[in-house]
Amino acid sequence: MLHRLALALLCILAAPLAWAAEVQVRPGDGALQAAIAGADPGDVLILSPGRYPGPVTLSQPITLDGRGAAVIDGGGAGSVITVTGEDITIRGLEIIGSGDDHEEIDSGVQLTKTARRAVVEDNRILGNLYGVDIHGANDSIVRGNTILGRSDHRMNDRGNGIYVWNAPGAQVIGNDIRLGRDGIFTNVSRRNLFAGNVFRDLRFAVHFMHTNDSEVRGNISIGNTLGYAVMFSDRAVIQDNLSLGDRTHGLMLNYANSADITGNLIRGGTHEKCTFIYNAHKNLIAHNRFEGCEIGIHFTAGSERNGITGNAFIGNRTQVKYVGTTDVEWSLGGRGNFWSDHPAFDLDGDGLADSAFRPNDLMDHILWSQPSAKLLLGSPAVQLVRWSQAAFPATLPGGVVDSAPLTEPVRIAVPPEYLDDETAAIRAARTGRHDDADPLASH
Repeated sequence: MLHRLALALLCILAAPLAWAAEVQVRPGDGALQAAIAGADPGDVLILSPGRYPGPVTLSQPITLDGRGAAVIDGGGAGSVITVTGEDITIRGLEIIGSGDDHEEIDSGVQLTKTARRAVVEDNRILGNLYGVDIHGANDSIVRGNTILGRSDHRMNDRGNGIYVWNAPGAQVIGNDIRLGRDGIFTNVSRRNLFAGNVFRDLRFAVHFMHTNDSEVRGNISIGNTLGYAVMFSDRAVIQDNLSLGDRTHGLMLNYANSADITGNLIRGGTHEKCTFIYNAHKNLIAHNRFEGCEIGIHFTAGSERNGITGNAFIGNRTQVKYVGTTDVEWSLGGRGNFWSDHPAFDLDGDGLADSAFRPNDLMDHILWSQPSAKLLLGSPAVQLVRWSQAAFPATLPGGVVDSAPLTEPVRIAVPPEYLDDETAAIRAARTGRHDDADPLASH
Protein backbone atom coordinates (compact mmCIF):
# COMPACT_ATOMS: atom_id res chain seq x y z
CA MET A 1 0.00 0.00 0.00
CA LEU A 2 2.80 2.43 0.91
CA HIS A 3 4.61 1.55 -2.32
CA ARG A 4 1.54 2.41 -4.42
CA LEU A 5 1.01 5.66 -2.52
CA ALA A 6 4.64 6.70 -3.12
CA LEU A 7 4.33 5.86 -6.83
CA ALA A 8 1.13 7.88 -7.14
CA LEU A 9 2.74 10.85 -5.40
CA LEU A 10 5.73 10.65 -7.74
CA CYS A 11 3.42 10.67 -10.77
CA ILE A 12 1.58 13.73 -9.46
CA LEU A 13 4.84 15.64 -8.89
CA ALA A 14 6.18 14.69 -12.31
CA ALA A 15 2.96 15.51 -14.17
CA PRO A 16 3.76 19.16 -14.94
CA LEU A 17 7.07 18.17 -16.57
CA ALA A 18 5.47 15.44 -18.62
CA TRP A 19 3.99 18.14 -20.84
CA ALA A 20 7.31 20.00 -21.24
CA ALA A 21 8.00 20.83 -24.87
CA GLU A 22 10.24 22.76 -27.23
CA VAL A 23 8.46 25.93 -28.34
CA GLN A 24 9.68 27.91 -31.34
CA VAL A 25 9.62 31.68 -30.86
CA ARG A 26 9.97 34.14 -33.74
CA PRO A 27 10.97 37.82 -33.53
CA GLY A 28 8.23 40.38 -33.10
CA ASP A 29 7.00 42.98 -30.65
CA GLY A 30 5.88 41.21 -27.49
CA ALA A 31 6.39 37.72 -28.99
CA LEU A 32 9.03 36.68 -26.49
CA GLN A 33 7.09 38.04 -23.51
CA ALA A 34 3.96 36.22 -24.70
CA ALA A 35 5.86 32.95 -25.14
CA ILE A 36 7.29 33.23 -21.62
CA ALA A 37 3.86 33.96 -20.14
CA GLY A 38 2.35 30.94 -21.90
CA ALA A 39 5.15 28.47 -21.18
CA ASP A 40 4.70 25.45 -18.94
CA PRO A 41 7.33 24.38 -16.38
CA GLY A 42 10.16 22.57 -18.13
CA ASP A 43 9.49 24.09 -21.57
CA VAL A 44 12.41 25.04 -23.77
CA LEU A 45 11.84 28.24 -25.73
CA ILE A 46 13.92 28.15 -28.91
CA LEU A 47 14.45 31.68 -30.21
CA SER A 48 14.74 31.94 -33.99
CA PRO A 49 17.55 34.17 -35.31
CA GLY A 50 16.80 37.86 -34.91
CA ARG A 51 16.39 40.66 -32.38
CA TYR A 52 13.89 40.53 -29.52
CA PRO A 53 12.97 43.64 -27.51
CA GLY A 54 13.34 43.37 -23.74
CA PRO A 55 13.35 43.53 -20.86
CA VAL A 56 11.99 40.13 -19.86
CA THR A 57 11.36 38.41 -16.51
CA LEU A 58 11.58 34.65 -15.96
CA SER A 59 9.67 33.32 -12.96
CA GLN A 60 9.16 29.59 -13.59
CA PRO A 61 11.53 26.71 -14.52
CA ILE A 62 12.03 27.06 -18.28
CA THR A 63 14.98 27.26 -20.66
CA LEU A 64 15.59 30.23 -22.95
CA ASP A 65 17.82 29.06 -25.84
CA GLY A 66 19.01 31.38 -28.60
CA ARG A 67 21.27 28.79 -30.23
CA GLY A 68 23.86 31.49 -30.82
CA ALA A 69 21.75 33.55 -33.24
CA ALA A 70 19.15 35.47 -31.18
CA VAL A 71 19.63 38.90 -29.58
CA ILE A 72 17.67 40.28 -26.62
CA ASP A 73 17.95 44.08 -26.37
CA GLY A 74 16.92 45.74 -23.10
CA GLY A 75 16.56 49.12 -24.74
CA GLY A 76 18.73 50.93 -22.19
CA ALA A 77 16.43 50.57 -19.17
CA GLY A 78 16.86 48.24 -16.17
CA SER A 79 18.20 44.71 -16.51
CA VAL A 80 17.76 42.92 -19.82
CA ILE A 81 16.78 39.56 -18.29
CA THR A 82 15.63 39.28 -14.68
CA VAL A 83 15.30 35.82 -13.14
CA THR A 84 13.04 35.42 -10.12
CA GLY A 85 12.22 31.69 -10.27
CA GLU A 86 14.17 28.52 -9.59
CA ASP A 87 15.86 26.10 -12.02
CA ILE A 88 15.91 28.46 -15.01
CA THR A 89 18.45 28.21 -17.84
CA ILE A 90 19.55 31.03 -20.18
CA ARG A 91 21.66 29.78 -23.07
CA GLY A 92 23.06 30.78 -26.45
CA LEU A 93 21.88 34.41 -26.50
CA GLU A 94 23.40 37.78 -27.24
CA ILE A 95 22.27 40.05 -24.41
CA ILE A 96 22.64 43.83 -24.80
CA GLY A 97 21.12 47.14 -23.74
CA SER A 98 20.92 47.29 -19.95
CA GLY A 99 20.30 50.55 -18.11
CA ASP A 100 22.97 52.61 -16.37
CA ASP A 101 21.84 52.59 -12.72
CA HIS A 102 24.42 51.30 -10.21
CA GLU A 103 21.95 51.40 -7.33
CA GLU A 104 19.59 49.01 -9.15
CA ILE A 105 22.57 46.99 -10.50
CA ASP A 106 21.32 47.14 -14.08
CA SER A 107 22.68 43.98 -15.70
CA GLY A 108 22.59 41.82 -18.77
CA VAL A 109 21.26 39.03 -16.53
CA GLN A 110 20.11 39.65 -12.97
CA LEU A 111 19.57 36.60 -10.75
CA THR A 112 17.52 37.64 -7.73
CA LYS A 113 17.39 36.05 -4.27
CA THR A 114 14.68 33.59 -5.34
CA ALA A 115 16.50 32.48 -8.49
CA ARG A 116 18.14 29.40 -7.03
CA ARG A 117 20.01 26.93 -9.23
CA ALA A 118 19.93 29.21 -12.28
CA VAL A 119 22.25 28.38 -15.20
CA VAL A 120 23.58 31.14 -17.47
CA GLU A 121 25.76 29.56 -20.14
CA ASP A 122 27.29 30.11 -23.58
CA ASN A 123 25.93 33.64 -24.00
CA ARG A 124 27.48 36.83 -25.35
CA ILE A 125 26.71 39.51 -22.77
CA LEU A 126 27.89 42.75 -24.35
CA GLY A 127 28.05 46.40 -23.30
CA ASN A 128 25.84 46.19 -20.22
CA LEU A 129 26.55 48.08 -16.99
CA TYR A 130 26.99 44.74 -15.15
CA GLY A 131 27.30 41.47 -17.01
CA VAL A 132 25.67 39.01 -14.58
CA ASP A 133 24.42 39.91 -11.09
CA ILE A 134 24.17 36.82 -8.85
CA HIS A 135 22.26 38.57 -6.09
CA GLY A 136 21.55 36.00 -3.41
CA ALA A 137 20.79 33.29 -5.98
CA ASN A 138 22.20 30.23 -4.21
CA ASP A 139 23.83 27.39 -6.19
CA SER A 140 23.68 29.23 -9.51
CA ILE A 141 26.12 28.57 -12.36
CA VAL A 142 27.52 31.14 -14.79
CA ARG A 143 29.51 29.17 -17.35
CA GLY A 144 31.17 29.61 -20.74
CA ASN A 145 29.99 33.16 -21.43
CA THR A 146 31.74 36.01 -23.19
CA ILE A 147 31.20 39.16 -21.12
CA LEU A 148 32.34 42.46 -22.60
CA GLY A 149 31.77 45.43 -20.31
CA ARG A 150 31.86 49.15 -20.90
CA SER A 151 34.74 51.55 -21.48
CA ASP A 152 32.78 54.82 -21.61
CA HIS A 153 33.49 55.90 -18.00
CA ARG A 154 36.45 55.93 -15.64
CA MET A 155 37.25 52.36 -14.69
CA ASN A 156 36.12 52.76 -11.07
CA ASP A 157 32.73 54.06 -12.28
CA ARG A 158 31.93 51.04 -14.43
CA GLY A 159 30.07 47.88 -13.43
CA ASN A 160 31.55 44.42 -12.83
CA GLY A 161 31.59 41.55 -15.26
CA ILE A 162 30.06 39.26 -12.64
CA TYR A 163 28.86 40.49 -9.25
CA VAL A 164 28.26 37.88 -6.54
CA TRP A 165 26.44 39.00 -3.41
CA ASN A 166 25.51 36.57 -0.63
CA ALA A 167 25.10 33.64 -3.00
CA PRO A 168 26.44 30.49 -1.30
CA GLY A 169 27.32 27.71 -3.71
CA ALA A 170 27.46 29.92 -6.80
CA GLN A 171 29.97 28.85 -9.46
CA VAL A 172 31.58 31.00 -12.17
CA ILE A 173 33.41 28.77 -14.63
CA GLY A 174 35.10 29.17 -18.01
CA ASN A 175 34.02 32.71 -18.86
CA ASP A 176 35.95 35.27 -20.94
CA ILE A 177 35.55 38.66 -19.24
CA ARG A 178 36.87 41.95 -20.59
CA LEU A 179 36.45 45.68 -19.84
CA GLY A 180 34.25 47.10 -17.09
CA ARG A 181 35.50 47.40 -13.50
CA ASP A 182 36.24 44.04 -11.82
CA GLY A 183 36.00 40.73 -13.63
CA ILE A 184 34.42 39.01 -10.61
CA PHE A 185 33.51 40.98 -7.50
CA THR A 186 32.17 38.90 -4.64
CA ASN A 187 30.93 40.36 -1.36
CA VAL A 188 29.47 38.76 1.78
CA SER A 189 29.36 35.28 0.27
CA ARG A 190 30.75 31.80 0.92
CA ARG A 191 31.36 28.41 -0.66
CA ASN A 192 31.87 29.85 -4.14
CA LEU A 193 33.99 28.47 -6.99
CA PHE A 194 35.65 30.67 -9.62
CA ALA A 195 37.55 28.50 -12.08
CA GLY A 196 38.97 28.57 -15.59
CA ASN A 197 38.06 32.16 -16.40
CA VAL A 198 40.12 34.61 -18.48
CA PHE A 199 40.24 38.30 -17.50
CA ARG A 200 41.57 41.24 -19.52
CA ASP A 201 41.50 45.06 -19.37
CA LEU A 202 39.98 45.33 -15.89
CA ARG A 203 40.71 46.89 -12.52
CA PHE A 204 40.81 43.60 -10.55
CA ALA A 205 40.47 40.22 -12.21
CA VAL A 206 38.99 38.65 -9.05
CA HIS A 207 38.06 40.74 -6.01
CA PHE A 208 37.02 39.13 -2.70
CA MET A 209 35.39 41.13 0.10
CA HIS A 210 34.09 39.21 3.14
CA THR A 211 33.96 35.99 1.13
CA ASN A 212 34.83 32.83 3.05
CA ASP A 213 35.52 29.19 2.20
CA SER A 214 35.75 29.91 -1.53
CA GLU A 215 38.08 28.84 -4.33
CA VAL A 216 39.86 30.60 -7.20
CA ARG A 217 41.38 27.94 -9.46
CA GLY A 218 42.98 27.87 -12.89
CA ASN A 219 42.13 31.44 -13.93
CA ILE A 220 44.21 33.70 -16.19
CA SER A 221 44.58 37.45 -15.57
CA ILE A 222 46.26 39.42 -18.38
CA GLY A 223 46.98 43.13 -18.45
CA ASN A 224 44.69 44.15 -15.60
CA THR A 225 45.57 46.75 -13.00
CA LEU A 226 45.60 44.03 -10.29
CA GLY A 227 45.16 40.28 -10.61
CA TYR A 228 43.71 38.58 -7.53
CA ALA A 229 42.69 40.64 -4.48
CA VAL A 230 41.58 38.76 -1.35
CA MET A 231 40.33 41.19 1.32
CA PHE A 232 38.71 40.57 4.71
CA SER A 233 38.15 36.93 3.79
CA ASP A 234 39.02 33.63 5.45
CA ARG A 235 39.98 30.17 4.21
CA ALA A 236 40.28 31.03 0.52
CA VAL A 237 41.95 28.60 -1.87
CA ILE A 238 43.94 30.42 -4.59
CA GLN A 239 45.43 27.70 -6.75
CA ASP A 240 46.99 27.29 -10.21
CA ASN A 241 46.17 30.79 -11.44
CA LEU A 242 48.24 32.97 -13.79
CA SER A 243 48.89 36.70 -13.54
CA LEU A 244 50.59 37.92 -16.73
CA GLY A 245 51.49 41.55 -17.27
CA ASP A 246 49.15 42.91 -14.58
CA ARG A 247 50.33 46.39 -13.72
CA THR A 248 50.48 46.84 -9.94
CA HIS A 249 50.05 43.50 -8.09
CA GLY A 250 49.55 39.94 -9.18
CA LEU A 251 48.15 38.88 -5.80
CA MET A 252 47.12 40.91 -2.77
CA LEU A 253 46.18 39.53 0.66
CA ASN A 254 44.63 42.21 2.88
CA TYR A 255 43.23 40.98 6.22
CA ALA A 256 43.03 37.54 4.62
CA ASN A 257 43.58 34.59 6.96
CA SER A 258 44.03 30.81 6.72
CA ALA A 259 44.24 30.79 2.92
CA ASP A 260 46.02 28.22 0.75
CA ILE A 261 47.97 30.03 -2.00
CA THR A 262 49.57 27.32 -4.15
CA GLY A 263 50.79 26.70 -7.68
CA ASN A 264 50.28 30.23 -9.01
CA LEU A 265 52.47 32.04 -11.53
CA ILE A 266 52.83 35.80 -11.17
CA ARG A 267 55.01 37.10 -13.97
CA GLY A 268 55.90 40.74 -14.20
CA GLY A 269 57.46 42.97 -16.73
CA THR A 270 55.11 45.62 -15.39
CA HIS A 271 54.21 44.56 -11.83
CA GLU A 272 55.17 46.86 -9.01
CA LYS A 273 54.76 43.90 -6.65
CA CYS A 274 54.19 40.27 -7.53
CA THR A 275 52.49 39.85 -4.16
CA PHE A 276 51.49 42.23 -1.37
CA ILE A 277 50.69 40.74 2.05
CA TYR A 278 49.14 43.16 4.53
CA ASN A 279 47.99 42.08 7.99
CA ALA A 280 47.33 38.53 6.80
CA HIS A 281 47.87 35.57 9.12
CA LYS A 282 48.14 31.76 9.08
CA ASN A 283 48.29 31.46 5.30
CA LEU A 284 50.12 28.75 3.36
CA ILE A 285 52.04 30.24 0.41
CA ALA A 286 53.65 27.31 -1.40
CA HIS A 287 54.96 26.25 -4.81
CA ASN A 288 54.25 29.58 -6.49
CA ARG A 289 56.52 31.39 -8.96
CA PHE A 290 57.11 35.14 -8.54
CA GLU A 291 59.03 36.43 -11.51
CA GLY A 292 60.22 39.69 -13.03
CA CYS A 293 58.58 42.19 -10.65
CA GLU A 294 59.93 45.29 -8.97
CA ILE A 295 59.28 43.49 -5.65
CA GLY A 296 58.68 39.75 -5.34
CA ILE A 297 56.73 39.92 -2.07
CA HIS A 298 56.06 43.00 0.04
CA PHE A 299 55.32 41.66 3.50
CA THR A 300 54.10 44.12 6.14
CA ALA A 301 51.72 45.19 8.93
CA GLY A 302 52.42 42.42 11.40
CA SER A 303 51.53 39.46 9.18
CA GLU A 304 52.39 36.38 11.25
CA ARG A 305 52.35 32.57 11.31
CA ASN A 306 52.42 32.22 7.54
CA GLY A 307 54.03 29.14 5.99
CA ILE A 308 56.16 30.08 2.99
CA THR A 309 57.83 27.16 1.21
CA GLY A 310 58.63 25.78 -2.23
CA ASN A 311 58.22 29.11 -4.01
CA ALA A 312 60.54 30.47 -6.69
CA PHE A 313 61.70 34.09 -6.65
CA ILE A 314 63.10 34.75 -10.11
CA GLY A 315 64.72 37.98 -11.27
CA ASN A 316 62.75 40.40 -9.12
CA ARG A 317 64.58 43.67 -8.59
CA THR A 318 63.92 43.29 -4.85
CA GLN A 319 63.02 39.71 -3.96
CA VAL A 320 61.41 40.54 -0.61
CA LYS A 321 60.56 43.82 1.09
CA TYR A 322 60.13 43.32 4.82
CA VAL A 323 61.10 45.79 7.53
CA GLY A 324 61.30 44.26 10.98
CA THR A 325 63.59 43.86 13.96
CA THR A 326 63.10 40.10 14.39
CA ASP A 327 63.96 37.20 12.12
CA VAL A 328 61.09 35.63 10.16
CA GLU A 329 61.73 32.09 8.96
CA TRP A 330 60.68 31.33 5.38
CA SER A 331 60.98 27.57 5.26
CA LEU A 332 58.63 24.83 6.38
CA GLY A 333 59.41 21.24 7.27
CA GLY A 334 63.03 21.67 6.27
CA ARG A 335 62.30 23.06 2.79
CA GLY A 336 62.62 26.70 1.85
CA ASN A 337 62.33 28.55 -1.44
CA PHE A 338 64.39 29.09 -4.58
CA TRP A 339 66.16 32.45 -4.95
CA SER A 340 67.66 33.35 -8.31
CA ASP A 341 70.23 35.65 -6.65
CA HIS A 342 71.46 33.16 -4.05
CA PRO A 343 75.00 32.06 -5.05
CA ALA A 344 75.03 28.78 -3.15
CA PHE A 345 76.22 25.20 -3.61
CA ASP A 346 74.56 21.86 -2.95
CA LEU A 347 77.50 19.61 -2.23
CA ASP A 348 75.45 16.67 -0.94
CA GLY A 349 72.93 16.81 -3.80
CA ASP A 350 69.85 16.86 -1.60
CA GLY A 351 68.20 19.73 -3.48
CA LEU A 352 68.88 22.20 -0.67
CA ALA A 353 71.53 24.90 -0.72
CA ASP A 354 74.33 24.48 1.79
CA SER A 355 73.88 27.96 3.27
CA ALA A 356 70.93 29.99 4.49
CA PHE A 357 69.76 33.04 2.57
CA ARG A 358 68.69 36.51 3.65
CA PRO A 359 67.07 38.42 0.78
CA ASN A 360 67.61 41.82 2.45
CA ASP A 361 70.46 43.56 4.24
CA LEU A 362 70.91 46.70 6.30
CA MET A 363 71.26 48.89 3.21
CA ASP A 364 67.87 47.70 1.93
CA HIS A 365 66.27 48.83 5.19
CA ILE A 366 67.98 52.21 4.95
CA LEU A 367 66.89 52.69 1.33
CA TRP A 368 63.25 51.84 2.13
CA SER A 369 63.10 54.29 5.01
CA GLN A 370 65.31 56.97 3.40
CA PRO A 371 64.82 56.87 -0.40
CA SER A 372 67.27 59.74 -0.93
CA ALA A 373 70.05 57.37 0.17
CA LYS A 374 69.88 55.80 -3.32
CA LEU A 375 72.32 58.51 -4.36
CA LEU A 376 74.97 56.67 -2.36
CA LEU A 377 74.43 53.23 -3.88
CA GLY A 378 77.66 53.19 -5.85
CA SER A 379 79.81 54.62 -3.09
CA PRO A 380 82.64 52.70 -1.37
CA ALA A 381 80.91 53.20 2.00
CA VAL A 382 77.83 51.27 0.89
CA GLN A 383 79.93 48.49 -0.57
CA LEU A 384 81.91 48.28 2.68
CA VAL A 385 78.71 47.94 4.75
CA ARG A 386 77.45 45.13 2.51
CA TRP A 387 80.79 43.32 2.56
CA SER A 388 80.92 43.60 6.36
CA GLN A 389 77.46 42.07 6.75
CA ALA A 390 78.38 39.20 4.44
CA ALA A 391 81.53 38.55 6.45
CA PHE A 392 79.93 39.03 9.87
CA PRO A 393 76.27 37.78 9.79
CA ALA A 394 75.71 38.89 13.38
CA THR A 395 75.56 42.49 12.11
CA LEU A 396 72.54 41.73 9.92
CA PRO A 397 69.22 43.32 10.93
CA GLY A 398 66.05 41.37 11.60
CA GLY A 399 64.19 40.20 8.53
CA VAL A 400 63.39 37.22 6.34
CA VAL A 401 65.65 34.20 6.70
CA ASP A 402 65.41 31.10 4.52
CA SER A 403 67.34 28.37 6.35
CA ALA A 404 66.85 25.71 3.65
CA PRO A 405 66.88 27.37 0.21
CA LEU A 406 66.07 25.20 -2.80
CA THR A 407 68.43 24.73 -5.73
CA GLU A 408 65.74 24.20 -8.38
CA PRO A 409 62.74 26.48 -9.02
CA VAL A 410 59.15 25.39 -9.47
CA ARG A 411 58.17 25.63 -13.13
CA ILE A 412 54.67 26.68 -14.22
CA ALA A 413 53.76 26.65 -17.90
CA VAL A 414 51.75 29.33 -19.71
CA PRO A 415 49.39 28.15 -22.48
CA PRO A 416 51.02 29.36 -25.73
CA GLU A 417 47.84 31.03 -26.97
CA TYR A 418 48.17 33.67 -24.24
CA LEU A 419 51.81 34.63 -24.80
CA ASP A 420 51.02 37.28 -27.43
CA ASP A 421 48.39 38.80 -25.13
CA GLU A 422 50.96 38.96 -22.33
CA THR A 423 53.46 40.70 -24.62
CA ALA A 424 50.84 43.21 -25.76
CA ALA A 425 49.80 43.92 -22.15
CA ILE A 426 53.38 44.63 -21.10
CA ARG A 427 53.92 46.89 -24.11
CA ALA A 428 50.72 48.84 -23.34
CA ALA A 429 51.71 49.26 -19.70
CA ARG A 430 55.16 50.55 -20.59
CA THR A 431 53.81 53.05 -23.10
CA GLY A 432 51.02 54.22 -20.79
CA ARG A 433 48.22 53.12 -23.11
CA HIS A 434 45.79 51.96 -20.47
CA ASP A 435 43.33 53.28 -17.91
CA ASP A 436 45.36 54.81 -15.06
CA ALA A 437 42.59 54.57 -12.44
CA ASP A 438 43.86 53.81 -8.94
CA PRO A 439 42.66 50.24 -8.23
CA LEU A 440 42.25 50.99 -4.52
CA ALA A 441 40.58 54.39 -4.86
CA SER A 442 37.18 53.08 -3.81
CA HIS A 443 38.48 51.25 -0.69
